[in-house]
Amino acid sequence: MLVLRSRLTRALAAQAWTPQVYSSFATGPRQSDGTFYEFRTYSLKPSKMNQFLENFKKNVHLRTAHSELVGYWSVEFGGRVNKAFHIWKYDNFAHRIEVRKALAKDKEWQEQFLIPNLALMDKQESEITYLVPWCKLEKPPKEGVYELVTFQMKPGGPAVWGDTFKKAINAHVILGYSKLVGVFHTEYGALNRVHVLWWNESADSRAAGRHKAHEDPRVVVAVRECVNYLVSQQNMLLIPTSFSPLK
Repeated sequence: MLVLRSRLTRALAAQAWTPQVYSSFATGPRQSDGTFYEFRTYSLKPSKMNQFLENFKKNVHLRTAHSELVGYWSVEFGGRVNKAFHIWKYDNFAHRIEVRKALAKDKEWQEQFLIPNLALMDKQESEITYLVPWCKLEKPPKEGVYELVTFQMKPGGPAVWGDTFKKAINAHVILGYSKLVGVFHTEYGALNRVHVLWWNESADSRAAGRHKAHEDPRVVVAVRECVNYLVSQQNMLLIPTSFSPLK
């Protein structure tokens, strides 16, 4: 009995002194603020891309009457083209449920846009993401182009790779060649995935800035540390539509 008590005491003591691992991704406002962002990607029939965007432009007010549109883009480079990518903001999951129910009952939305345009789409994809606590959603100073970079990180979550990832992003931010719009961590979809949305004045200014970044020792060191936790990455060049809040 004494041996058992001794073992139990040591176990409790060890548990009490176990270091807690925190990450800037998983702590802070995210715990008290339920706001999330839905990434939606529509793959469209090549001959119907322009028609789809024009139809949405005419009816966007019907959709934004229910929830906030952050941005709406067409994919110019990177992976499959003829895609529309858009981001929607919700207060919480209950809010999204309410919005979806309201849209289903909105005859004007259903008849003027949704039903006539379903045939123009090949595929729809959706991800639920949180804006990481150390990053606020920023609005660019003027019109430009956007780059969405998607990082698939190793399993283990932000407690493993969150801090090194933040350092790598900030190393690019410091150079000032591109404006950081937002960093989003996926909650539903492929897990351990982070989306980083950048704004650039043009595709050429982005290329020049990247060339400069690759020669900066601060970026090189931060990126080398971060790639130890990286599985894959990909990017897309996005062109904002005329009705996109983010230009």
